[in-house]
Amino acid sequence: MNPVRSFTLIPVLLLVALSAWSVAPAQEARLEPGMVNPGWVEPPPWFHESFLDIREDVQEATDAGRRLMLYFYQDGCPYCEKLVRDNFGQRDIADLTRRHFNVIAINMWGDREVTDMAGHDTTEKDFARDLNVQFTPTLLMFNEEFQVVGRINGYFEPHRFRAALSWIGERRENDISFQAYFEQLSPEPATGVLHARDGWLQPPHDLASALREDGRPLLVLFEQAQCSACDELHLDILARPDSEALLARFQVAQIDVAGRDRVITPEGEQTSAAAWARDSGVLYTPTLAFYTPEDGEVIRAEGYLRTFHVQSLMEYVLTGAYRDEPELQRYLDRRAQSLYEQGIEVDLMD
Repeated sequence: MNPVRSFTLIPVLLLVALSAWSVAPAQEARLEPGMVNPGWVEPPPWFHESFLDIREDVQEATDAGRRLMLYFYQDGCPYCEKLVRDNFGQRDIADLTRRHFNVIAINMWGDREVTDMAGHDTTEKDFARDLNVQFTPTLLMFNEEFQVVGRINGYFEPHRFRAALSWIGERRENDISFQAYFEQLSPEPATGVLHARDGWLQPPHDLASALREDGRPLLVLFEQAQCSACDELHLDILARPDSEALLARFQVAQIDVAGRDRVITPEGEQTSAAAWARDSGVLYTPTLAFYTPEDGEVIRAEGYLRTFHVQSLMEYVLTGAYRDEPELQRYLDRRAQSLYEQGIEVDLMD
């Protein structure tokens, strides 16, 4: 069986290492008053209509020489808007997608009936939950054996998205890593430095001991020097006073995805920085992986995230909210409402 590949970061790690908690029936996610609402953006007209029998959809794509891509969205999602307008709105990206994929849109909170890969009847929202869809947009790509061979959690900028489409569309996932494939195309404009801070864990990293002995949650930043999104994370998002206050409550380890430093992973495995990043499916930088002493890995964040989402993820872990609310989107909705009630306007793209 081929491993599940994730452009943003994980092999069979479906973005979150969370147990299957019992939760209340899902409610439609929405943006509350006071939030900057981009509104609903219709999927492109070339998306495929479907009765949502995923097995039939995979077969139809295979017969056409393409792969099936499922696009999970929710109303009022600014990153979904950017994907549709900034990415699929570019002719070459649309043509590339249509050449390699049949694309079907699925509402993360929807009630339409879905027949999953095992032939079981479910609903859109339960199907999304079964696949650990925690961010929107999430894109899943299937091969002819109904296996997820590509996963994009969150938003990718057009140049990286274009490369991801080619990598998985051309079936290169078993030949070359996405990061190596992407770097062959063109390096990103970036500062070329890793933005380490005083007080962070220093290599060689013994993360198992750090988790066991310190007691604070652990934030692992998988990064590389040539990474414009890493620059933005450190020089803007994490430099804000509210972010710094949250960050101070974590142990932080910065892992160079191309590094040779020795690492003892939180699970106790001895390896190197580069090997750990590769073996855990880290393909996008920065990747933020959160661990707690009690529960191990709680959640990973990949794709393009701005301040509200990064700060929310830190609070989600620090407060232990993930134990009671395993669906991150619901937590985000409640946090946005709480900020609004405090008179704080939430701009999801700030």
